[in-house]
Amino acid sequence: MRQRVITAVVALLIFIPIIIMGGIWVDIAALVLGIVAISEILVMKKKLLISPESIIAYLGVSVLILPDSWVGFLPGHISQTFVFFLFVLMLLLMTVLSRNLFSFDDAGVIALGMLYIGMGFHYFVAAREIGLTVLLYALFIVWVTDSGAYIFGRMFGQHKLAPRISPNKTWEGSIGGSLAATILCTTFVYFYPVSGHSLLQMFIITIILSIAGQFGDLIESALKRYYGVKDSGKILPGHGGILDRFDSLLFVLPMLHLVGII
Repeated sequence: MRQRVITAVVALLIFIPIIIMGGIWVDIAALVLGIVAISEILVMKKKLLISPESIIAYLGVSVLILPDSWVGFLPGHISQTFVFFLFVLMLLLMTVLSRNLFSFDDAGVIALGMLYIGMGFHYFVAAREIGLTVLLYALFIVWVTDSGAYIFGRMFGQHKLAPRISPNKTWEGSIGGSLAATILCTTFVYFYPVSGHSLLQMFIITIILSIAGQFGDLIESALKRYYGVKDSGKILPGHGGILDRFDSLLFVLPMLHLVGII
């Protein structure tokens, strides 16, 4: 517990000033987090972090995360999405050059990981570009949902939510976490509006985002369960890896785009 607290304090002392300053600091932070996150998937796949396919993965996830201002040098008919697709084609080419030692399945997992992580952190940057309150709103949803689910789960949890994926999670904790997030985060947007939506609409959106964040958590748990690992990485002592800490946010942020907030 002591190690978890120390890691959390140090991480927040670094993370909070970065999101407050915004701009290039958030861009760089998102790039670093994205590259570390895709490296965690590569490690789970037992791929060398300096292999050709790993370098392609780093470049592919980076091109999705980069804000538009960083890729203004591209010709008008070449989009970031197309450049990402070129990296996917390179992964497929690797199946031939490696004589299938690097398989189509390997390429598929890495390509999906690049898309999942790259787009998630792309909207992390986009949220901060719109305003600090938008990013804080997303972060508060994740943090309050997680904390509420833990507290309500410990107090009232009896019915397992997904025992084969995450045995400690309960329906009572899940519902309690979403209720806490909906009440507190809707109150937040009442005082600090993040969009032109009405308060009722934000109430409904917050419920949806809280549930989406829990699905993000469960999906990452399913990923770890499949590969037989406890944590996605070890970069955060006591907390695991970057995917362990940002799994919910990687689902919440794209949903914010879907509902028209970013």
